[in-house]
Formats: sequence, structure tokens, C-alpha cells
Amino acid sequence: MNMDYYRYIITADAPSREIILAFLGELPFDTFEETEDGLHAYLRADADAFAIEQQLSDISGKLSFSFKRELVKHQNWNAVWESNFQPIQVEQFCGVRAPFHERLSEVRYEIVINPEMAFGTGHHETTYMMMAQMEALDWEAKAVFDYGCGTGILAILAGMLGAAEIDAVDIEKPAYESTVENARRNGVPHLKAYFGDLSKVPERTYDIILANINRNVILNSLEALYERLNAGGQLLASGVLQVDEAMVTERAAQVGFECRKTMHRGDWCCLLFEKQ
Repeated sequence: MNMDYYRYIITADAPSREIILAFLGELPFDTFEETEDGLHAYLRADADAFAIEQQLSDISGKLSFSFKRELVKHQNWNAVWESNFQPIQVEQFCGVRAPFHERLSEVRYEIVINPEMAFGTGHHETTYMMMAQMEALDWEAKAVFDYGCGTGILAILAGMLGAAEIDAVDIEKPAYESTVENARRNGVPHLKAYFGDLSKVPERTYDIILANINRNVILNSLEALYERLNAGGQLLASGVLQVDEAMVTERAAQVGFECRKTMHRGDWCCLLFEKQ
């Protein structure tokens, strides 16, 4: 089923945006986009918008921001995506572009994705950091799992870097479908995509798990992801605000992870954990 979304246009002063994001991260928004005037927060149209807006009103009263809602129909995602999307480049390591963009000749790895979703295109700081950190990891002949794959960018990049086995999963049907199509388009036929939650993925272990989702999903999944990693395996996670970094690293340590590296970009952080 194609999904419509509500886009909440939030106007806020720059100094307050990080704390606003921290509060909004507690609500069931799918993703956020930072803008010149504040940010956009996306909510599935089948969610309880009335209840969410009551909470938004309470938060806005404390943090002094304004918001308005607009409906974005699924069939309009292409137009939204194309109007906002510019090619992404992580130094000379890798880049992401659409078929209608010119080739990125100066990068070692180029990923081409179809404009079928507004999310998961790599524009967000978290996806940029995930790709940047992937450059330093050893992927040759590794088994990899992309948890919350979006359009499949990270799983595809893992395949280009030499991963031998790649599984990916997403709870959104369009994300699953985009991952399948983008894997084919980018010549990564051994990527196996699954539609649903973690229970839909075969019971097995991996050398590397990628999780670019959000704080709450990461916190709730740490134990399950730990069990799905081989000894010495690595979990690369993002979608976490810097204000929540200590919370996530402390919980990860309780599960048995050791934080090996952190990266910051904007208000966000990207964390590399190792299974002890």
C-alpha cells in the first residue's frame, strides 16, 4: 500500500533546534529534514495526528516554535524528491545521484537511485556519516545486515566494497521495493531485501550491522542486534542526536558493546560499536 505523509513545517531559531529535535524524537515521526528556517518532520498519514499535535503544542509552548501541517500524497513524492535532491558526495570516497544527474566522475564508488521515496536518499547528516565511516572498515567477504535500509544506499555500498552476503530489511513497503530495484540498478544482485521488522530476517549472525534509524529503535534493538553479531563484529549506528549520545553508548555498554569511534555532523552523531 502506498503511504501518504503529513509534513510538519516547524519554524524555530537556530540555537533551539537541537533541543526541539530531542523532544520531537520522542514522537512517532519517521524522519526529519533541517531547513533554513527550522525543520520538517514527517508523519505517516495513518498516525494519530490530533494526539501528535496536542503534544507539539505543549512542546512549542515551552520552546517557542511554530508549526503547520500539510499533506504530501504518495504520488507527489517523486516531485518532492526531484525538487530537493542534489547529488551527494563523501569526499572522493563515494557519491549518490539520480539517473537524471551527470556522473560523479571524481568518486571511487557511485550509487544511482531512483526518485521513488523522499527518505533515505543520503542527504541527511546521519547517512553521510554512515557512508564516511564505512570507508575505514574491512568489508571483504563479510556478511552484512542493513537494519532499516531505506532506499538501500548503505547495503549497496557494502556490496560495492566487497561484502559477500548482504541482508536488508525495512518496515516500509516502498523502502523494501526501492532497495530491491536499486540493488539491481547498481549491480549488487546478492543483496537480499526483506519487508517487515527484524523477525522477518532469517536467524543468522553477521560480521557488520548497519543501523541508520533513530534513537528509540536503536535502544530497543541493541540486545537483538548484539545477538546477531559474530564475536568481534561491528555495529555502525546513527540517527542519534548528540544530546542522546551518552544515553545510547551507556546502554550499548550494558549490552556488551564497546564504542570504538564517534563522528559528529550538525546536531547528529554516528557511533561505531564492537561486540566484546
